[in-house]
Amino acid sequence: MKRIILLVFFFTAGIFAQENKILVSPELTKIVNETAEQTLKEFASKGLKPEKLAITLIDMRDPSRLSSGNFRGDQPIYPASIVKMFYLVATHQWLKDGKLKDTPELRRAMRDMIVDSSNDATHFIVDVLTDATGGSELTPEELQKWAYKREAVNRYFKSIGYENINVVQKTYCEDIYGRERQFWNEGRNRNMLTTNAVARLLSEIVLGKAVSPDASRQMMELLKRNPYKEEKDPNSQDTGFTGLALKNRPNSKLWSKAGLTSVSRHDAAYVETEDRLKFILVVFTEDVANERMIIPTIAEKIIQKLKNTDQFSSSPKTQN
Repeated sequence: MKRIILLVFFFTAGIFAQENKILVSPELTKIVNETAEQTLKEFASKGLKPEKLAITLIDMRDPSRLSSGNFRGDQPIYPASIVKMFYLVATHQWLKDGKLKDTPELRRAMRDMIVDSSNDATHFIVDVLTDATGGSELTPEELQKWAYKREAVNRYFKSIGYENINVVQKTYCEDIYGRERQFWNEGRNRNMLTTNAVARLLSEIVLGKAVSPDASRQMMELLKRNPYKEEKDPNSQDTGFTGLALKNRPNSKLWSKAGLTSVSRHDAAYVETEDRLKFILVVFTEDVANERMIIPTIAEKIIQKLKNTDQFSSSPKTQN
């Protein structure tokens, strides 16, 4: 009986892994690399360098055969508030598994974490996901036990095939103290994500494969943006990132999560245009956080190149 159960487990796991394969398209890779090269030249005087940029693009027009291209898409980078998408998915998974009770307060925190990008709400979500709350410093033995609990979200995503990621820290407005700082380990244990991993997660949400179709639908509602709204905030998630490239494209739709610090300026976006383009674009930039036009410039170039491309790939290969 145990052997049968194990065989069923591995067979099911194999199907799951296969469903989450994304085809690497030479054509999309060329588009992304050309876009990166052009953008690096345009913003070189602003300090943008190749090692400070990462891009992943997924064509979403055929849900049964996703294709992608990337520029440094496998490089772990501090994700800023992009990590909140991973905590959102984990919260829905914990709810499905019965590890969390669905309450108005939990829903309020989920909403504020994504819609307003609240760090305080994120603190609450990480606490309830891991039961590893902040507080005074711990002995090495105590910290080891505490760290194991805090790494629960990491273990979940790694169990479903995510690589080169670290999603264990809260997001902060100022500084970090006590056991949280011990765990941070002088910056050696920071949150880290790749644009490939973020693009995969967003694709699963869009396709209804993140936790469940209903959970994915709820997440999409929180990620929905309005690129046409009147917004004075230059860092608005609606109009300050990828949305800026859609302002003059009527009837385009946007779902996204931005990340912004004094160093980082990132965006993870799913875009649908009126001319039937459907794509995910994840852009990470470092040390040019005040350059508002880099991400929309990349988005604009991607849109133009996709519109001029009839067929993305004739001989793709697969990646996780």
